[in-house]
Amino acid sequence: MDIESMSATGLAAVLALVAGRRGHFELESGHHGGLWLDLDPLFVDPARIAPFVERLASALAPHEPEVVCGPLLGGAFLAQLVARELRVAFAFTERHLPSGSGGLYRAAYRLPAALAPQVRRRRVAIVDDVMSAGSAARGTYTALESHGATTIAVGAILVLGDAGASWFAERGIAVESCARDAYELWEPAACPRCAEGMPLERVSIPAQA
Repeated sequence: MDIESMSATGLAAVLALVAGRRGHFELESGHHGGLWLDLDPLFVDPARIAPFVERLASALAPHEPEVVCGPLLGGAFLAQLVARELRVAFAFTERHLPSGSGGLYRAAYRLPAALAPQVRRRRVAIVDDVMSAGSAARGTYTALESHGATTIAVGAILVLGDAGASWFAERGIAVESCARDAYELWEPAACPRCAEGMPLERVSIPAQA
């Protein structure tokens, strides 16, 4: 698949590489969504994902990142590939979900102590595989800021909806992607699937953000 056709087909291009299904799902952010993507197969064959890596690296290059950082798991895999393409340093964050926590955006992300000196006072691009509500990217942003890094851009293979992208745009941070598509995302109290009585599936880690 070349880059032009990948851009044109958007969501279909990603679904060709992963397993997707529709229903009623609780996402990592606490929102409810109508589409779930199992992203694990995305990185099984490096050759198939190479066009996405090249396009994302090209989009992020003008922002001149010194480090590319991604949340474990899939975001970190992609961030490492993009960092290699850009010939810059790589870092990752780890998810932490406090016990008994509830509400939206309850997951926190931590930068391993050994990586803190690598990001301090440096320009960092956050990379995730797919961003919808943006929970993992937002958590990574907070972790990086706490260690003195400056987030200059966010990148994803696919941006679903505008919830995550808008949060970064409000902070003056560019969001780059290979493709974008509409997405059904609701706060629990306003979820039409809940109103219909459709069972909610709490998908397992790694969670779509």
